[in-house]
Amino acid sequence: MNGAQHILDAFHRHDIRTVFGYPGGCIMPLYDALVDDVGTEHVLCRHEQGCALAADGYARASGKLGVCIATSGPGATNLITGVANAHRDSIPMLVITGQVPSGLIGTDAFQETDVLGMTLGIVKHSYLVDSADDLPAIMEEAIHLAQSGRPGPVWIDIPKDILLTEARAQAPTRTGSGPTGCPNLSEALTMLRAARKPLLYSGGGVSLAHAETRFRAFADTSALPGVVTLKGIGNAGKHSDQNLGMLGMHGSRVANRAVDECDLLLVVGARLDDRATGKLDTFAPNARMIHIDADASEINKLRPADLAIRGDLNTILAALTRELETEPLAIADWQKQCRTWNTTGGFNAADNEEPLAPITGPAFVRQLSRIAPDDTVIACDVGQHQMWVAQHYQFNHPRHHLSSGGLGTMGFGLPAAIGAQFANRGSTVINVAGDGSFMMNAQELATIRRYRLPLKMIILDNQCLGMVRQQQELFYNNRESQIDLDDNPDFVAMARAFDIPALHIERTDQIRRGIETILAYDGPMLLHVAIAREDNVWPIVKPGASNRDMIDESQRTAKSSKEHVA
Repeated sequence: MNGAQHILDAFHRHDIRTVFGYPGGCIMPLYDALVDDVGTEHVLCRHEQGCALAADGYARASGKLGVCIATSGPGATNLITGVANAHRDSIPMLVITGQVPSGLIGTDAFQETDVLGMTLGIVKHSYLVDSADDLPAIMEEAIHLAQSGRPGPVWIDIPKDILLTEARAQAPTRTGSGPTGCPNLSEALTMLRAARKPLLYSGGGVSLAHAETRFRAFADTSALPGVVTLKGIGNAGKHSDQNLGMLGMHGSRVANRAVDECDLLLVVGARLDDRATGKLDTFAPNARMIHIDADASEINKLRPADLAIRGDLNTILAALTRELETEPLAIADWQKQCRTWNTTGGFNAADNEEPLAPITGPAFVRQLSRIAPDDTVIACDVGQHQMWVAQHYQFNHPRHHLSSGGLGTMGFGLPAAIGAQFANRGSTVINVAGDGSFMMNAQELATIRRYRLPLKMIILDNQCLGMVRQQQELFYNNRESQIDLDDNPDFVAMARAFDIPALHIERTDQIRRGIETILAYDGPMLLHVAIAREDNVWPIVKPGASNRDMIDESQRTAKSSKEHVA
């Protein structure tokens, strides 16, 4: 077999059945091999960034490896944002690009770029293949690396001549696995039992470790009040009595207050991101910290842990659960206090019942949460709508909530939803977007049409870059700069140009019918939702400020009144 055929052979051996790509000159031998291949479904996206983000969404929704393919030069550089997005959120991805023939590397040949040099900071590992005989082993190692330990993207750059050259070597057989032992947890248990206000803080590492079941068993047995990061939403399920919601810049008041007052913070699979912690030296000021993570580089990176436990989350959580089953924690007063705070500081504001009132983002998202099936996958873009979904949609599983966390990539949602639909062919998949984000990868409407994906799209349209406008209003003296999008196209007409039916709604009494209509339609459909330009995400913490200094709408209104009087 030549190099291209060995790539497909690796796909078959590892049960990789769906890949996302875009052809070009230097990757053409692989596309030629695909003609005779019956085991690999290739999805042609309409931009290489769409390929990478679709592979990302596929991996997030399925827990499997996402694969994207592109050619050299601009094909490879167009992948970079999507690969960086996967890297920041630790998503397992295999990236395969063609490169100019070996003899032309370094000569500024047509469509040559230094892919390895450009991508060093956004991959877990990378290869420039210099021998066809090395390719089978590289494929085996790359697939393993992308999914093992802390997952992440692995990039293989392959010169065109190597794709065409016969490779005599066979892929090595990989045996064994990583360490499975459990660390000594006696000190952690001692700290938990001594605490009077312990708090469970979980993040995206729970789903990355496929530890959702073990986590819920531990959360139920310990009965610890819990907060989650953006990527940890859904860890506890939608019916958990102890879940206080998301913390951080746009978190709930109860979540941030609980962190501020706890005396022990048990961090599970989270990296203490700045959007979650706010000003770090005021974060959990009264708490000792136990940090459980698979990645040693995250422990003590931002805040020193009083106790660090590195290892497999499934193993560690199972061991802690067994110990707590025999001796429950005595924290009834703390649990009661957190529940009381949750009734006043949680995301449970009443909907606007006035039928002719304009639609607000929170009211729309709460109705969507009530109407959509429990196994619905929501792929968000980035902006105000992203935070409204994080605040007000009740997710039953972390793989149902796909959101660009670390990189904050506008344009993520639509291709990620495409990937999720291929991963969950029988489930409802919805892309919730803003008007700014939707325009970033709107070309993927053609992908939806080509593959007849039953994907639902919802655009919350305020005719501006809402999150930027909000920060300009609050923190830049309302000096608006380059945020108007009132000249966007008619999104309903745009969808119909791709043979995708679409509806427009603008009043509260139209929300239910609009949602039920798109969910009932047997095929792709778009719902365009007009919302007010001035609507903000509440509460909010000023970037770099302490989470205890949250700003809500009443404070904004009071400030505006004082300025008006002055």
